[in-house]
Amino acid sequence: MKSPYGERLGDSLNYSKDIERCIDYIEENIKDNLTAEKIAAEAGYSLYHFSRVFSLCKEMSVMEYVRSRKLSLAAVELFSGRRIIDIALEYGFETPSGFTKAFRKAYGYSPSQYASRMDGYLQGGSVVKIGGYLMNPVIMHKPAFKVAGYGIETNVAEGNYTKDIASFWSHYEGENLESKMYEILAPPRHGEVGLCVPAAESGNATYLLGVIVDDFSKVTDEMLTVEVPEAAYAVFTTPPVDTSGDKEQKDFAQVIKSTWKYIFEEWFKDSGYVYDEGKLDYEFYDERCHSRVDTVMEIYVPVRARL
Repeated sequence: MKSPYGERLGDSLNYSKDIERCIDYIEENIKDNLTAEKIAAEAGYSLYHFSRVFSLCKEMSVMEYVRSRKLSLAAVELFSGRRIIDIALEYGFETPSGFTKAFRKAYGYSPSQYASRMDGYLQGGSVVKIGGYLMNPVIMHKPAFKVAGYGIETNVAEGNYTKDIASFWSHYEGENLESKMYEILAPPRHGEVGLCVPAAESGNATYLLGVIVDDFSKVTDEMLTVEVPEAAYAVFTTPPVDTSGDKEQKDFAQVIKSTWKYIFEEWFKDSGYVYDEGKLDYEFYDERCHSRVDTVMEIYVPVRARL
């Protein structure tokens, strides 16, 4: 069978290229009633083989990917002023309640809550004032979990931290360590955790960018591991920034930095909480960080009630 791009994808044996072409097909038909069978047929693979290859390449099933993209694009539509029911039906959800349930599972808020929290930020320029309703965190408890990935040793006390982390990110992207990490570790969920683990009283620390794993059985010698302890967190969502198309990431980096500054300079003093120094804070990056008009990420700050 021929693909719409002029060749039988299954004959090329270039699976990475084949999957990217399937991604293009999904994007072009995202509002249609896409099924795994239909996408596999367009690719020229059997359903079993296509599903297996897609999951290996993208770390999720094809229909999980389709649903994620539908929700991502629908989230952007929420700022257009259209009715939620119309957006839900346009992106293939049978009922508004089904859309709301899927949206809440993906983003932590109902569509109307999400639109309300983000309202005004997308209209106010590329870098917005930190604070206001959007900076009201969600207080939640998380059990202990394991993180594995790649990292760098740095020294916070001597002021090398920022430069070292910037250098690591450049290396991380240049060496395509993200794809390598997902391929080797095959985590149960997409999303990267960025955290800094202090080393006693020396001022040294290890910065780790990794994924949440069930265990460390697949970890290679060049990887680092951390067991993040159980904790209560104040979870902040950064104000949305437009990183779509060819736009630079510097505004996103600036808004992350400004959010951290707001947390420690403004939020803590009136919050009724103090930072729990026996735990670990971390940043969480998921599909909402990738080339969107409403790019955001989450900051998890361990807290305990002020005595």
